[in-house]
Amino acid sequence: MTTSQLIKDQKPGAARREGHPGIALTVIAACQLMVVLDATIVNIALPHIQNALKFSTTDLTWVVSAYTLTFGGLLLLGGRAGDILGRRRVFMTGILLFTLASLLGGLAQEPWQLLAARVLQGVGGAIASPTSLALITTTFPEGPERNRAFGVFAAVSAGGGAIGLLAGGMLTEWLDWRWVLFVNVPIGIVIALLTPLYISESERHSGRFDIAGALTSTAGMASLVYGFIRAADEGWRDSLTIGSFGAAVVLLLAFAFIESRAKEPITPLRMFADRNRSGTYVIMLSLAAAMFGMFFYIVLFVQNVLQYSPIEAGLAFLPVTVVIALGAGLSQRFLPVLGPKPFMLVGSALTATGLAWQTLISSDSSYVGGVLGPMLMFGFGMGLNFVTLTITAVSGVAQHEAGAASGLLNATQQVGGSLGLSILTTVFGSASKDEAEKQLPKFMAEASPEQKAEFANTQQLPGPWGHEVLTQGISTGFVAAAAMAVLALATAWLVIRVRKSDLDALAGTAGPMAG
Repeated sequence: MTTSQLIKDQKPGAARREGHPGIALTVIAACQLMVVLDATIVNIALPHIQNALKFSTTDLTWVVSAYTLTFGGLLLLGGRAGDILGRRRVFMTGILLFTLASLLGGLAQEPWQLLAARVLQGVGGAIASPTSLALITTTFPEGPERNRAFGVFAAVSAGGGAIGLLAGGMLTEWLDWRWVLFVNVPIGIVIALLTPLYISESERHSGRFDIAGALTSTAGMASLVYGFIRAADEGWRDSLTIGSFGAAVVLLLAFAFIESRAKEPITPLRMFADRNRSGTYVIMLSLAAAMFGMFFYIVLFVQNVLQYSPIEAGLAFLPVTVVIALGAGLSQRFLPVLGPKPFMLVGSALTATGLAWQTLISSDSSYVGGVLGPMLMFGFGMGLNFVTLTITAVSGVAQHEAGAASGLLNATQQVGGSLGLSILTTVFGSASKDEAEKQLPKFMAEASPEQKAEFANTQQLPGPWGHEVLTQGISTGFVAAAAMAVLALATAWLVIRVRKSDLDALAGTAGPMAG
């Protein structure tokens, strides 16, 4: 049979080179790895981005939030697009958009250019990530083969953060901070070229896009986050601060109204009718809020105060990923025996204790006592919660709605991280301003002429005085983070009522989290 006959006999949308499941899985996993590690790979570069583009510490939070807000806000819409338009087509669109945004971000010369690129990255990630998970079900038959593929996907999702820390450190130190974005370009191009060769198109399903719901929810959360960050700089009485909070209320109420009337809502409100599922979402929101804020400010502390190089900073955070994996493995093994509530209680208590420990951080703190110890406790608690929350989120949900339930949990994680970081930034901004006023007289009395000239140019206290300002803001911000973890603990204690027997029907239904 000739090549032309082979092409003619292929089904429309079939992979040009079928029968290579290993390569197909590599392509899917590479996409997920690129999306997952993007948060941590950029985190390590934050101090260098701040210096290069002249971000203030509070405005720097948008480098993280611009990505997580759009990613979380559009995640469910991206999954719906794959079902309606075809998963391979949507997957490739997301990859190409993410790749273009990474190139633009690496070329940024002004803060707004980088933030616009991060928004575009979030859109691309929201399109590609849920579709990559769905492509596993399209590409691999049900049974051991699909389960192995899910295992690889889950391992990549879990390990992506650690890889991002190391890669971010090496790229920033050996090349330049811009390469934490440029590195996505060749990877994205290769994925886009290989996808039509080894992955077949999925069957399209009829349905509607809830664009109004996606836009109002994302814009509402963005307004809320902007309000908190604006308050950190300009105060609570500022007209734009008040206006942004007002806009957030209107947009989020409009979102709830739209979802209650939509025939195919992006966020089915019936998902919140079950107390266990609602409690699970609150716990994830609270823990993600604490986690994103904690990592953002600890990265600044490690590099600006402890003077760690980017590579040293990446290595400094690796033990946390190890204990997160240990906690996740432990909960997965004993969940059928003990049920989910003990893991939620112990995990949330450990995260709250670790964050409370971090409120003691000062400019004299060492890595072991001030950073490593609290983070290990925090990380193990988070590990106990991740698998537990994922499984509980789909408990009692019909099989065809399990994807929506777990997808909503992933969206809650991303949006919660953005909201938590903005709240910590508000607390940080207020505390650091107060500390700067205390340090200024000491600085004027003790600083050298060169240091005074630097202060005149940057309006930020340099050297040990600046370290005092930074650490006071961070330690006070961790009080808010600890309060978020306490909220998760209280929710686990008072709301969750899942029993071991409720999880019996879930064997194999809880797929890996998408990021």
